[in-house]
Amino acid sequence: MPTHLAAFVVTTWLLAMLPGAGQALMVRQTLAGGLRAAWAGIAGTATGLLIWTTAAAAGLSAAILANPGAYAVLRAAGGAVLAILGVSTLLSLRRTPPAAGSPQPPARWGGYLAGLATNLGNPKAGVFAISLLPQFVTGDGPVLLSSLALGGLWASVTACWYVMFTWAVNRGRSFASRPAVHRRVQVVTGGVLVVLGVAVAAGV
Repeated sequence: MPTHLAAFVVTTWLLAMLPGAGQALMVRQTLAGGLRAAWAGIAGTATGLLIWTTAAAAGLSAAILANPGAYAVLRAAGGAVLAILGVSTLLSLRRTPPAAGSPQPPARWGGYLAGLATNLGNPKAGVFAISLLPQFVTGDGPVLLSSLALGGLWASVTACWYVMFTWAVNRGRSFASRPAVHRRVQVVTGGVLVVLGVAVAAGV
């Protein structure tokens, strides 16, 4: 059965707060499509965590990460997704920025798939699933079910953090939508996504 749930919640909350591809994606989704697009991305991220957890509980994550070819393909795919999102963000600088408080209509499925692909394409999530979950599961009771339950809790904690994070980003939309600020945010966000994509693909 799961043990030390409070410590597990704190640990996964801190992991969610770490700056990285997830937060860069959420900033992009929020500013480009509003909260609905961001929440679609959050749902995709949570789904990715559940998939990683299930794979880790079944031993598949360890097999993938131990296979250099499979690991390289997964890493390259995740890096490509991040880089493409970054490039599209930079290319959008050519368009007129939206008026404050008037985000573009959100592409929910696009946001969901972006969150899912970003999470699944980041092998670090698999490493966390393999190394983190066993520390909170004892040998007494249904280990598989306990691991899956912890995975669901991990996804929920991460989703809660991202909901708060995107709400805060959305609150600053009127400021971020000013032409000069909007361009700077796009340049920084797009650049970060491209750099992260290259880093993930290179295994840095």
